[in-house]
Amino acid sequence: MTTTLSAVEESWVPTQQDFDDFAWLSGDDNPIHVDPVFSASTRFGRTVSHGMLLYSRVYGLLRKHWPGATHELQSLMFPNPSYAGEELLFRLTPVADEPNRITVEVCRKTDGLVTLSGECLISGDVQ
Repeated sequence: MTTTLSAVEESWVPTQQDFDDFAWLSGDDNPIHVDPVFSASTRFGRTVSHGMLLYSRVYGLLRKHWPGATHELQSLMFPNPSYAGEELLFRLTPVADEPNRITVEVCRKTDGLVTLSGECLISGDVQ
């Protein structure tokens, strides 16, 4: 398997349609994710992404950059919201002494605030 021990960085701009599609797929149709009128009255002022929608993008990056590796587990925190229409930067970084441990960070490009922070463990040939 060909992999790299350098960090992976990719951007993505989620849309309201992404939120709506994920709600339909997951069954999580909480109005904070799918109802702009309701969300406008919350402290966020607009709809926010499902946390697991963000992680599904992380998982896709793991599969893309570490093909054939097996995903063992993840530990995640969502300290700030991600909004539709705002560009996000995804950064996956293998830990130097533990190449099967990948640190994960997603931040909003507009203000640098972290919206997903955590790590993943993968197994297989990750060298």
